[in-house]
Amino acid sequence: MSTASPARRTIAVMLLIPAVAALALWAFAWPAARLAPHDLPIGVAGPASAAAPLEQRFEHRQGAFDVHRYDDESAAREAIEDRVVYGAVAVTPQGPKVLTATAASPVVAQLLRESVTAGAPPGTRVAVEDVVAPPAGDPRGSAPASSVLPLALAGVAAGGMVTGLGLRGARSAAALTGAAVFVGVSVTAIAHSGLGILAGDWWTEAAAFTLTTLAVGAGVAGLAALLGPAGIGLGALLIVLLGNPFSGVASAPELLPEPVGLIGEWLPPGAGGSLLRSVAYFDGSGAGGPALTLSLWAALGLTAVLIGGGRRRSVAPAFATTRPVEPAAAG
Repeated sequence: MSTASPARRTIAVMLLIPAVAALALWAFAWPAARLAPHDLPIGVAGPASAAAPLEQRFEHRQGAFDVHRYDDESAAREAIEDRVVYGAVAVTPQGPKVLTATAASPVVAQLLRESVTAGAPPGTRVAVEDVVAPPAGDPRGSAPASSVLPLALAGVAAGGMVTGLGLRGARSAAALTGAAVFVGVSVTAIAHSGLGILAGDWWTEAAAFTLTTLAVGAGVAGLAALLGPAGIGLGALLIVLLGNPFSGVASAPELLPEPVGLIGEWLPPGAGGSLLRSVAYFDGSGAGGPALTLSLWAALGLTAVLIGGGRRRSVAPAFATTRPVEPAAAG
């Protein structure tokens, strides 16, 4: 029980809650209000003489676009499918053709369409083709963005529960892994089989959900094993209040203010959202980096849980053997 006086506890609540609310508002509202491209990878395809003016137009906005040059529309299309670029503009005899990937980022797809249309000469017809579109059950491609927060909350809850229930060492690791597996299977059953908002391999999607949940849960439990109950609060702060708005899953990491997008990619929500897009819509292209990030979070968190559990077991016998010896009764 806390030894602080009721007055101090009252003041602590009055100051802490507004501070958390202010941090949450800043973390969610500031990146959303500052959306703009920062080295956003896009492609320009076509003969050099015809594509050069279009390429220069994008490069004129210094730092906004990372322009990739392709010889023809087919090469640009392949780059989009491999998640090298978010979209491309191909120069054709009929005029510019915008190749988008709504499944990669609906916001970037709209940005590219509007940018090319606004820059085209009056009366020019701009063709648009969605190279990688989301399934019919999710025409706006919002499934990955809507999945990030539930997975983050599930992971934080798992990490908090194993800590609160006193599970240590291997038992804690087994509970975290089992919970993550059940989350992955149940969420995939709802999103893929029930709602039809995912279009990849069923078991690969389940693995992506599982790894994301395990990365969050192990991270929170690992912090708690090292720092005590305060680790749960720190984990929730990193994952929910920072990781979720910094993930860029609703837009794109390259649209967030720097270095917010980069930070978000190294936190489980951002890596999990990117991994889900890769396996659900792009046959796994671009999945390596996010999968590695999540694996590191899971491995480091589980290691901390195992070390923390072993440390607690070793401390108990030490205290047990240092108890004073009762003097023998006089006889």
